[in-house]
Amino acid sequence: MRALRILLIVVVILGGLFVIADRLAVGFAEDEAADKLRTTEGLATTPDVSIKGFPFLTQAAAGEFDDIEVGIKDYEASTGADGDTIRIDDLKAEMKGVTFSGDYSSATAASATGTATIGYDELLKAAKSEPTRVAPAVRAQVVGLSDGGNGKIEVKIDATVLGVKLPRPVAVLSSVKVVDGDTVTVRADSLPDLGIDLAETALRSITDFDQTIEELPGGIRLDKVQAAGDGVEISVQGSNVRLAG
Repeated sequence: MRALRILLIVVVILGGLFVIADRLAVGFAEDEAADKLRTTEGLATTPDVSIKGFPFLTQAAAGEFDDIEVGIKDYEASTGADGDTIRIDDLKAEMKGVTFSGDYSSATAASATGTATIGYDELLKAAKSEPTRVAPAVRAQVVGLSDGGNGKIEVKIDATVLGVKLPRPVAVLSSVKVVDGDTVTVRADSLPDLGIDLAETALRSITDFDQTIEELPGGIRLDKVQAAGDGVEISVQGSNVRLAG
């Protein structure tokens, strides 16, 4: 019995040491991966990287991690126009089936899904927020975007008709969706009444707009979008996502 107790104590101690070593190793790997991702993607701040699953060491020995979560607080994505960018907030992605090279210089995820937010102030940059002539007697501009409820965006428009500025902005509820995996489109559900007959195309030249979003980390693409309190919430997805290298 004494020998058995000693054996059990030794097993417990060794198990504890293994857990400590495993947690130290995963912490080091997460820091290294975060630094590599920051450099590869040209990020202003170091992202959060969390390697899931236990034990870490056996996954590392096999050359593949089941699940890695990445969080980027602020990401400047390309709009595809003259070097302009749009800020993506709180981008969080879950990578599945992550394999890496022998020297850990590159890693590829079999699949990735995630979420992020685009603030209304950022999305407003794609709208016509400067006074624009939509007809000989009408000038209009988008002055604000906000949550319209039920997944809709409320678009507020200032207009000057026959030289007279309307006393208050006109509010239009609009639908938002993703097209072709890289473009957020905003389309008015119904057109505003500005007190004068205007062609639909003239009105939609103000109410409707698109925002292209390119070069997201690892080549992930837009999947879905809906309006929320602080901005539009987007979901992203991708396959064979290259994390580094």
